[in-house]
Amino acid sequence: MNSSRVYTTQRAKDFLTSAEGIAAHAALLEMEKDKGYKTVSTYSPASEDGHLSFIDKHMNYLSSHAGVNAAQYVSNLRLITKIRS
Repeated sequence: MNSSRVYTTQRAKDFLTSAEGIAAHAALLEMEKDKGYKTVSTYSPASEDGHLSFIDKHMNYLSSHAGVNAAQYVSNLRLITKIRS
């Protein structure tokens, strides 16, 4: 995972290396590559360049919210970000 974010909690580190975290990262990467989804970066004053990538934003959320089902979260994210014509 090429993440520019520094994860400080053990829970965040554990999530990123878990099967659930790896699957979520792969799904988010797939979405980011697909032009059928709106996956723009967002502004973040904590970032070096002022931008937080789509993947970093959602991996950060998932790693800091232990009760969230990552598969369901990504499924809902697909519905929300799908570009419809």
